Amino acid sequence: MVQVKSLINCKVYVSFKPLRVANALTIVNDRVFYVGDAEKAAGIAKSLGGEVIDLSGSIVMPGFIDSHMHLDSLGLNLNTLDLRGAKSIEEVKERLRKFITEASATEWIVGRGWDQELFAEGRWLSRWDIDEVTRDKPVLLIRVCGHVGVVNSKAVEVIKRHLGVSLKPPYFDVNEKGELTGIVRELGLEEVLKLVTYGDGQLLKFLEDAVNHALRYGVTTVGLAGCSPEVLDALQVLKSLGKLRIRVRAYLNRDLLPYLRSLGIRCGFGDPRLKVLGIKVFTDGSLGARTALLSKPYADDPSTSGIATISEAELIKVVKEASEAGLQLAIHAIGDRAIDMVLKAYSEVGGYVRSLRHRIEHASVIRSDQVVKASELGVAIALQPHFVISDWWVIDRVGTERAPWVYPFKSIIDAGLMSGFSTDAPVEPINPWETVYAAVTRGAYEGVKLYEFSNGEVLDVVTALHYYTYGSAQLLHSEGEVGTLETGRYADLIVVDRDPLEVNPKELRDIQVLGTMVGGEFTYTSRELSTSLASR
Repeated sequence: MVQVKSLINCKVYVSFKPLRVANALTIVNDRVFYVGDAEKAAGIAKSLGGEVIDLSGSIVMPGFIDSHMHLDSLGLNLNTLDLRGAKSIEEVKERLRKFITEASATEWIVGRGWDQELFAEGRWLSRWDIDEVTRDKPVLLIRVCGHVGVVNSKAVEVIKRHLGVSLKPPYFDVNEKGELTGIVRELGLEEVLKLVTYGDGQLLKFLEDAVNHALRYGVTTVGLAGCSPEVLDALQVLKSLGKLRIRVRAYLNRDLLPYLRSLGIRCGFGDPRLKVLGIKVFTDGSLGARTALLSKPYADDPSTSGIATISEAELIKVVKEASEAGLQLAIHAIGDRAIDMVLKAYSEVGGYVRSLRHRIEHASVIRSDQVVKASELGVAIALQPHFVISDWWVIDRVGTERAPWVYPFKSIIDAGLMSGFSTDAPVEPINPWETVYAAVTRGAYEGVKLYEFSNGEVLDVVTALHYYTYGSAQLLHSEGEVGTLETGRYADLIVVDRDPLEVNPKELRDIQVLGTMVGGEFTYTSRELSTSLASR
């Protein structure tokens, strides 16, 4: 049965570059059928026995596409202890104490979001801090960046039992007595996470909660950056139940590359709702944890330049194998030395880079010569503008000499690199308006020191919205399906309460999503919009 609906009495941003505006659109089944005049749109719906929806002057635009986020981690974050914004170790302990009292019984206690830069004590958490709250159950508290965690003594017992003699720096911190402090980094954290278990059905709940949370903020498509077999299986179950209400483009974990190759799975395998595009690879860590790999030592800790989580030889091998298998690469590289490694590996596979749209994830500290090289190779970059505000301490990390290399969004875009926006959620809030605000203001109103050294990297609103819609669609090989509201595209759109091109930049983060539509069906409506639709 054909379903027809026309949205009228609204301002429709069909695309942002070029800027195309209409005052109505008609949807037939799951795709945009007509964009233009309200009278004609209403006439089409009525002639076909469809529905005419009056949006009372609201703004309609393409749904946001988050090109790099972690759906499973976001769901976990929504269901576990939230430590974001904790101002001291004492506050972390108090939140943990309260969570243990109120939470349902689970084998492990997990939390995420702490940042030692905010702690009044001026130091990192340790296992002994957590022991003061509980010694009965294993506890894992993950830093906001997701690259470092701290465990208690009970968890250390579990880890020792399973991992044995491998517990040593740089992945497991020890004190001057040779004792594990509880701090686990990068590959060490990955191993600990494998030991964390949940009850039956919890992963499905985590993913469903994350999907609904994303829709609440107008995100209609996501690039899942790092996907295990368990998560992929759970996503397929959700899809079969009709609960995967966003589009997912998955990059599987690196260790699955041999299986993808043997099965002949190539970039784009799947259906419009769930596709496998390629694999995710790590080369370094994070600036917050000082594990991002820099070409020179950290300004605030000259004893380290970060950690390489893969050798150059192994990286080149993985890049060649994935390219020949027709799989897109999404390679995490935050420090400039890590970016050097990725560019060298990409230069080994020539035209595959451009045809498969091989990506660099983050590119947080990227030199101007690297921007040029990446452009020549045809590298795509997934950017996270909100890092500018969250990483308010970044100048202390890298020093003023390297400040122009930090998050140079405009330079990257002006160089012609295929780019898309994202949040790395739950590292940053999934709310796209927070990201757009950060791209446009660059921390000017928060007093972020980086703004003084790189205010020329601010973006205008139209550019930011373009790279959060069409730009991200390109990164995900999906620009023919989503990213604009042109005729023939999927009707993935959002209704918002004010015009982003007409508000003061300070107000961008206050824009509210009234409704989210995926494939022509409302998957989220605010109370305001629900009431309005019901009254007609």
